[in-house]
Amino acid sequence: MNRELKIATTIFIVVFIIDQVVKYGFANLSWDVDGPYMSLKLAYNYGVAFSMFSFLEHNLKYIQLAIVLIGTLYLFKNKEVFKEYYLPIALLYAGGLSNILDRFTYGGVVDYFYWHYLFEFAIFNIADVIIDLAVVIIIYKQIKQSREEKKIKS
Repeated sequence: MNRELKIATTIFIVVFIIDQVVKYGFANLSWDVDGPYMSLKLAYNYGVAFSMFSFLEHNLKYIQLAIVLIGTLYLFKNKEVFKEYYLPIALLYAGGLSNILDRFTYGGVVDYFYWHYLFEFAIFNIADVIIDLAVVIIIYKQIKQSREEKKIKS
């Protein structure tokens, strides 16, 4: 468990710091760049994915912190879950807590990737991609585990 915790902590710190440095650049140093397919433009998201629940703007950060706390308590009680999923958990925490910190620091999540070639897509940030990656890893591990259990049963 110690090894997994050290790796998870390192991943968390590195991803969290990189994400916050990039967001600082967009929020404070005008890093905006227009491109033919994708632009880097500062935007603030006051909701969650695709600005859903933006009406909760000021309370959303506390709701999200409560969810993180509940998840952390669950992991303390179920250490085997952490041992199995420490990589995606580290990524989820890094992306999620970085976005929550934005809410406290900037009043909303700092977004900047804007795809606009052939269609317009929501503006997002590195933390969003990291969270998506973590979810993909969890789903992959679940499918793999399910297939292995079916092989054993047959």
